[in-house]
Amino acid sequence: MGLMKKDTHPKYYPKAKTHCACGAEFNVGSVKENAEIEICSQCHPFYTGKEKIIETGQVEKFRTRLSKVQTSKSKKVRSKKKPVVAPSSAKAMAGKKALTGKV
Repeated sequence: MGLMKKDTHPKYYPKAKTHCACGAEFNVGSVKENAEIEICSQCHPFYTGKEKIIETGQVEKFRTRLSKVQTSKSKKVRSKKKPVVAPSSAKAMAGKKALTGKV
């Protein structure tokens, strides 16, 4: 540590204690003597292979919004379009004769 300027860098703790929310404790190098973390390699889903769902309320907000949209769509009355009916053969022949002059 002789190359660093005096009083410009924070004190470095090579064996700082780190405490995870899952209860795991380990030592790492840090500028803080003690550190509190929420997730570590012992409880992270990538390393454990177990899925961990953290509920923040966003899923419930989405589901209530989705149910409102679905109920409003079901309440709307759609107007029925009149079905297209093929003209009778006599009318079709008359229309064809008028357009081409031939039958």
